[in-house]
Amino acid sequence: MEKLLTIIIPCYNEEDSIEHFFYETEKIDLPVKREYLFVDDGSKDSSLNKIKELYTAYPDKVRYLSFSRNFGKEAGIYAGLKEAQGDYVVLMDVDMQDPPSLLPRMYHILTEEDYDCVGTRRINRKGEPIIRSFFASAFYKLMNRVSEIEIIDGARDFRMMTRQMVDSILEITEYNRFSKGIFAWVGFDTYYLEYENVERKHGETAWSFWGLFKYSLEGITSFTEAPLDIASFIGFFTFLLAVLLAAVFFVRTLIFDNPTDGWTSLMVVVLALGGLQLLSLGVLGKYLGKMFLETKNRPVYIIKETEKEMMKNRK
Repeated sequence: MEKLLTIIIPCYNEEDSIEHFFYETEKIDLPVKREYLFVDDGSKDSSLNKIKELYTAYPDKVRYLSFSRNFGKEAGIYAGLKEAQGDYVVLMDVDMQDPPSLLPRMYHILTEEDYDCVGTRRINRKGEPIIRSFFASAFYKLMNRVSEIEIIDGARDFRMMTRQMVDSILEITEYNRFSKGIFAWVGFDTYYLEYENVERKHGETAWSFWGLFKYSLEGITSFTEAPLDIASFIGFFTFLLAVLLAAVFFVRTLIFDNPTDGWTSLMVVVLALGGLQLLSLGVLGKYLGKMFLETKNRPVYIIKETEKEMMKNRK
């Protein structure tokens, strides 16, 4: 029986990229049947219409599903993995930053060598703002220091996986998802293909600096308790420092009969301790918030429309 490769493409406001991505990827020769599964993440532009046009032209190759609103890329990835029917599954961005030319090499490694997943990593960040690149590298270093799992610096979501690995990922049904961490957590043998960074062909990225910052916090709090440990350590260290200073001031008063004075020093201490307390509460609140969302048991996404509804309407 012929094997099937499902290509999952999450999309959000990518009307200028969709057709270009499809036709460029179609030019790539692969020794396997393929299907394209577009996940429209509540786009505000004509992305869904572009996807529907492709489905109309290639109903045997193109599938799609559209969310009721924007749920985020993590929801798009999860939905795509759940709906994928292929023996092999690949995740790709529609902006062409994931080069389709790597697909034959990825498929060869996955099928001919003893690997369960072929991931990709950029060896540089050419074309990205310097500040963004700096903080991205800092995030990977921090994450690998405080977490039990290793996330490769420069690793992309662009990866090809066996059905066994996909099924293992789908067993993780948590609401707060960080796919890069989940891919590493489930294990399986992974080979990383390196390539030069490729800039977007059309449009602008939907990721702002603040959005990436929140995403990095999500990753850190999802796969390590280190922030809680750090907050506890700071609290304990501050308490010891306070006891030491109290002893110093007490001895100083006994010897020099000169009680500690100074409004400035007092305010510095009060503000420092208050800041540490708020920081610790913020860290604790982040974890409690994640627990709160998990206990609600809300769906990760809501599907508004798929190609099946479009097919029914035609009939």
